[in-house]
Amino acid sequence: MVRGAEGGGCVTSYEEWLATAPAEFTGDPLWRMEVYRLALFASDLAWHDVCKLVQDKRTLEVADQLFRAAGSIHANISEGYSRKSGKDQARFYEYALGSDREARGWYWQGRHVLTEEVSMHRIRLLTKIARLLLTIIPSERGYKISDEPAPYNVTLDNTDLLIDTPMP
Repeated sequence: MVRGAEGGGCVTSYEEWLATAPAEFTGDPLWRMEVYRLALFASDLAWHDVCKLVQDKRTLEVADQLFRAAGSIHANISEGYSRKSGKDQARFYEYALGSDREARGWYWQGRHVLTEEVSMHRIRLLTKIARLLLTIIPSERGYKISDEPAPYNVTLDNTDLLIDTPMP
């Protein structure tokens, strides 16, 4: 569940979360990028996850690093989208990919406090974002990035990531 824009209730799905987005975001051409919307959603989820992590002294550093990494994903996508050249855009999308991978690692570390269900949900959502970025980057760069050719082994049906979002 993610707090709704009106502050009244919590939303439990990506679709409900989308409905809370202010017009200042939805009216921006950047909003058309699914990867941006998912990264912003992931950042909102991280806010709640970090609130849970800071309650345990052992995961204070995990919380700090997770919050920074998760927020950096959508921030770098925004920055890249605003660049003129494809190579500049790709550079920021690569930064976003690095932050995405970092956040996945911090979620794995936080699983002992967040629960494995919550952590694995977030890791799968971040993997979906990484897959989208790995598609975008080569087209902006004009060539293939040098990531290992092994495909991500995740289920193709990720609709459960966007419905009934578990919370810590």
